[in-house]
Amino acid sequence: MTADIRGVLLCGGRASRFGADKLLAGAEPIVVQAARHLLEATGNALAVIPPGREALRAALEPLGCEVLETDRTALGMAGSLVAAIEATERADGWIVALGDMPAVHTGTIKAVRDALLGGAAIALPCDAHGRRGHPVGFASSLRGELLALHGDVGAREVLARHPGAIRSVVTDDGGIFVDIDTPQDLDRMGGR
Repeated sequence: MTADIRGVLLCGGRASRFGADKLLAGAEPIVVQAARHLLEATGNALAVIPPGREALRAALEPLGCEVLETDRTALGMAGSLVAAIEATERADGWIVALGDMPAVHTGTIKAVRDALLGGAAIALPCDAHGRRGHPVGFASSLRGELLALHGDVGAREVLARHPGAIRSVVTDDGGIFVDIDTPQDLDRMGGR
């Protein structure tokens, strides 16, 4: 039986620095790019969005994403992640990606998935200097800790508690560091 590794796409940010709905910005919306890469790598994606974001839902569902609308997105990244873990509680693991990070290569996400399938409790991409990026994979053994998260720091505290459990996937994929927070970020990526 194949392990059930779930792709989770967090799309709950307020985009305060962007000045508009950044996830839908760009010639091809950045969230569509991020979702497509996650879907190609994992075969599934659960997008966590705020209530009433019909345009965001309409962009994601045709790709094959499941969409979870929850008011817990207002609680920050951890609130969104907890909602996703609860919705997929029987999964063997999760790869947590961000909707505003469209440049992560599919191969990088597959490498994180392979590390989880190979027994890693936590897997994440890093560059040759050890600088960590996204997405981050978690095995089901960490379900309880993930469900106990709160605030807007995501799962950073889980990583801090388990430094020896982290399997780093070394990559030259600069997309692991590219998040779109401002229109200038989008311009630098060539996305308008």
